[in-house]
Formats: sequence, C-alpha cells, structure tokens
Amino acid sequence: MSAGFKCKQFFVGHDQCAMKVGTDGLLLGAWASLSNSNAMSAGATLLDIGAGSGLISLMLAQRAATAVVHAIELDANAAAQAAYNFQQSPFASRLQLLKGDILTYQPAERYALIVSNPPFFDNALLSADLQRNQARHTASLPLPLLLAKAAELLAVDGSFALILPETTAQAFSQLASAQGWFASASCQVLSRADKVPVRRLMQWQRSPAAPAQQQLVIYDESGGYSEQYRQLLRDFYLNF
Repeated sequence: MSAGFKCKQFFVGHDQCAMKVGTDGLLLGAWASLSNSNAMSAGATLLDIGAGSGLISLMLAQRAATAVVHAIELDANAAAQAAYNFQQSPFASRLQLLKGDILTYQPAERYALIVSNPPFFDNALLSADLQRNQARHTASLPLPLLLAKAAELLAVDGSFALILPETTAQAFSQLASAQGWFASASCQVLSRADKVPVRRLMQWQRSPAAPAQQQLVIYDESGGYSEQYRQLLRDFYLNF
C-alpha cells in the first residue's frame, strides 16, 4: 500500500501530491454543510476545486450518499492520484476527476455545493518545488478569481465552503461581501482552548443569511483530541 491516510470507508494515497492529507482538508470535508444547499437531494452534483489527493471529494461522497462529486485538479500527478483513489473507493461510480484549470472550466451544469481548500500563502518565499508552490501559493489561484468563478458555477440555491488561515479570513470576508456573497456559517478553529484561532471554516451563498458563528477546538487539556473534534470526524478517523 502506498503512503497515505486510511479512513473508515476509504484510503487516500498521497505520495504523488505536493500537499499531503492534513487537518485542513479533514476539517472542511467533515464540516461543510450539506443542508443549506440541495447537496443531499437525489442526483445533486458537487464540486471540489483544487482536489489534490481527492480527500475532500471522497468525504463528501461518503456523506452525501446520492450525490455526484466532480473534482478538478490542475497538477497532473495529483490528478492521477486522485483518480486512482476514486477508482479504489466504494463511491467510484459517483466520483469524477477533471484534470484542468478551474478558471477556464466551463461545465454545462451548476453545482449545489462547491468546496475548496485553496492555496493561501501570499507574499511568501517560493520554494524550489514548483508543484508545492502551485498547491500552496495564491498566485496559482487568486482568491478574488476563485470567488468569481464559484459564483459562476454555483446553482441558485447552492453554497460555497472553504477553509482559510484566520489571518486571511477577515480580508476574504470583505472581498466576498463586495462580490455579493452572504455568509451562512463561520467557524474559528483553535488548536487548544487557550490559543488564538489558526483557521476559519466558512460557508457562503448568494442570498441573504444570518451566519451561524461557531468555534472548534482540536486538542483538549491533556493533549488528546477534543470530544468536539472527535464528534466531527467520527465517521472518518479509524480510532474515533
């Protein structure tokens, strides 16, 4: 078995991907709401932008048992690995890998739910690894263009969920509001209760909403996973 991450219902190989399976992807795949869109309706189609290893797509396919999930990935190695991960999963018939650039993607359909764990490093030193740069830095997918493209691809009653560093979230929220988006949910993620937030999970839609404000703590005082984190990931982690 290649290097990767084993979940209760599927395995995610990631040795060919610049960004490995990590907490950000696991959080987004488990947290993104399927109820404030038509994502749970029969035949709904969901979109994972920048799929990487395919982790989030696989999580969504497990959670939304009748949905079809399209995953678009620019990097050839990651796309090939995600496609293989899909083929080996119990959800293979409902997963489709699209190799290409989201900014030039022109599908005939619109999506009930769009998710993205986007590149978020800005004004940071680039490494010698071009694949890793593409996966990590906003130059490969600027956030204003990501928002505009999500608006273009979203169904009327759909929603867009993503995860960003807390330091980026406020500026992103202002940008989203300026582009006509409305927050339906926001969750600050803390490593421990006594630490500052490090990530923010957000879900957006195109119609007015009263956003649900949440907070999630990953580790408890003893250094183990918190009960809150265990409850969120219980359908995926082998030992939860």
